[in-house]
Amino acid sequence: QVQLVESGGALVQPGESLRLSCVASGFIFKFYRMGWYRQAPGKQREFVADITTADSTNYADSVKGRFTISRDNAKNTVFLQMNSLKPEDTAVYYCIMAQASGTPSYWGQGTQVTVSS
Repeated sequence: QVQLVESGGALVQPGESLRLSCVASGFIFKFYRMGWYRQAPGKQREFVADITTADSTNYADSVKGRFTISRDNAKNTVFLQMNSLKPEDTAVYYCIMAQASGTPSYWGQGTQVTVSS
């Protein structure tokens, strides 16, 4: 069955960087669009970034220029490099497997990112 396992979340200070990883299994990874969503306490989950099978990328305006999504098909892994982190980035970050349209089909368990001084 499909499994998405995130890692890399941590407590960091504003301005610092983190790289999140998501290891996928249970499907042929290279054939699927992958992405990241996040959810802060009391808020709905929101789109962060995604990457297509052709390596095209999309980003939420709030993270554009600071975050970079990438994938390593040989390792069934999608990454989210997060630079210049802000307190507003504090959330649980979820890896998703998406349909070609971008609609999430499966979710990982999430990894906590906390940005605080």
